[in-house]
Amino acid sequence: MPSYHINRQAEDMKRELTALLRDLKDPRVAGKLLTVVRVHLSGDGTSAKLYISAIEGLAAAQEAVKGLQNAAGLLRGELGRRLHLRKAPELRFIADNSIEEGAAILRTLDELHIPEAEEEEAL
Repeated sequence: MPSYHINRQAEDMKRELTALLRDLKDPRVAGKLLTVVRVHLSGDGTSAKLYISAIEGLAAAQEAVKGLQNAAGLLRGELGRRLHLRKAPELRFIADNSIEEGAAILRTLDELHIPEAEEEEAL
């Protein structure tokens, strides 16, 4: 399969999984602010690694991944229906802390507040 097809399918999966995460009833997943950060789809489309991040931190993401692994069959079937796939890929969920790292970088940048007069001189 051409790489643009794989990339497009991975983006479609990311969009649909984000919508599906809101509907899950598992207490390990429900009520958490989860984001599908990245989807890595294999070249033949038979397996997908889904990187999940939580605003609450890495521990919350790891707990949510356990719930998502239990719901992997349900999510796989629903993805296949929504994306009209002949064979839906096997889903592997991986906890990621990129949202937490991004928030830490923003906090650091806010601490380094430069007065406006200095900003104009720097330009």
